[in-house]
Formats: sequence, structure tokens, C-alpha cells
Amino acid sequence: MKLYGLIGYPLGHSFSKQYFTEKFEREGIDNCMFESFPIESINEFPSLLKENPSLKGLCVTIPYKEQVLQFIDEISDEVKVIGATNSIKIHEGKLVAYNTDIVGFEKSFVKLLKPHHAKALVLGTGGASKAVQYVLRKLKIDFLIVTRKKQNEDQITYEEIDEAVMKNYPVIINCSPVGMYPNDNIAPAMPYQFISADHYLYDLVYKPAETLFLKNGKERGAAVQNGYEMLLLQAEESWRIWNND
Repeated sequence: MKLYGLIGYPLGHSFSKQYFTEKFEREGIDNCMFESFPIESINEFPSLLKENPSLKGLCVTIPYKEQVLQFIDEISDEVKVIGATNSIKIHEGKLVAYNTDIVGFEKSFVKLLKPHHAKALVLGTGGASKAVQYVLRKLKIDFLIVTRKKQNEDQITYEEIDEAVMKNYPVIINCSPVGMYPNDNIAPAMPYQFISADHYLYDLVYKPAETLFLKNGKERGAAVQNGYEMLLLQAEESWRIWNND
């Protein structure tokens, strides 16, 4: 029996186990199973591998997309650039890190992209944010990172977002967990009154399907999209990688 899994903490918000379990049933894949591994510290990772020798692949979510790299044998070119992984292939005892968030985000993001969407605000600085930044560079979309505490001159804080910033950056991508269930009554702190039909709001959060962030944009005529399609696409890309010997 081939084992696949997900590491992160906590894992109450994750869809991976349900998705892959249903995929195995739907496609008649009877020699595979998928488990969630909520580890409280990345230091538990070596023990997890030792206790589950049949593991062939792992999804990686918050907060370990960067921390797990210390245990990896090889990394893909994309991971070398962004410093974060969400998918690990385990083959003949070797761990290889990939980032399928890149594929998932790009394929879902470009569908609503318009020619005037030339600048983006990226909310958050974690592993998912790094994948988004990678795609924006590839698409030649200028971006500005928004964070609660500014770490360098290429970033701004939420307090610095004013009408001019909102007009100058028609694409806004939420890479933070703000608004994720069960805290779905909050949204990133922004002056939403300056959103117009020219804006495109993309939220990596998929539960709830319409976050308060997206609702605020939709009410003002903006194009909106959640992260569910991105999740489906990255999961299928991980499956392809894990089984591509």
C-alpha cells in the first residue's frame, strides 16, 4: 500500500485528505491511501518519516512550507528561487521538494486577468505568498508586498494603503490566512471603499467560498476569485509529480 499525506499544524482547514481519498475511490486506485499528519513542530518530521516507511509523497501546508526544507535532499528550480515547498516526492529514500502552488495559482489566476491589471498588492509574506510572487514576476506584473510589520523598503504596511495605492494597484491578492474559517467574519484591513470595477481580488483562502475580502470586492463590482481551483490544480500537479518515476 502506497501512503501519501499532508503535514502542517493545525490541519482542521485542509481539504487534502478528503480530496485524495475521493480521487482514489473515483478513479479505482485501490493501492493508495492518504493521511493527515498534524505535527506541532517541524522537529517531529524525521520521526514521522521513520514511522511511515511506505510514504511516497507529502503535501506541505502552514506553517512548514519553508521550515521543512532543512530535511530535503533535492529541491526543484522553483523552490531554489522562492524558498518554499508545498509538495515532497519520496523516492528510494530521497526527498525532493517541489512547489505546485505555482502551477495552481498561475492557471487559475490568469483566467480573469485583464490588460489593465498590471500592478498587484500581495497581502502576506509566507510560503504561499512567495509562490504568488514567482508567478507575478513571470507574468511581468509589478507588485508590492503588504505586511503588518515592514521588514524592508519593498514592503508597505496595511496602514499605508490609501486611495492612491488602491487606484495604482488594481489587483489585490490575499496570501494571508485572514478570513479563513472559523474566523470568517474578518478581512484584511484595507480601505475597501476605493475598490472599483477595475479591480481584481484573488483570495487564496477557499473556505468559506466567499470570504469577507471577496464579498467587499464583489459589492463594488470587482472581479473576484477564491483559492479552490488553485487547490485542485496544485493537488493534481502533486499527484503527477509523485507518480512520475
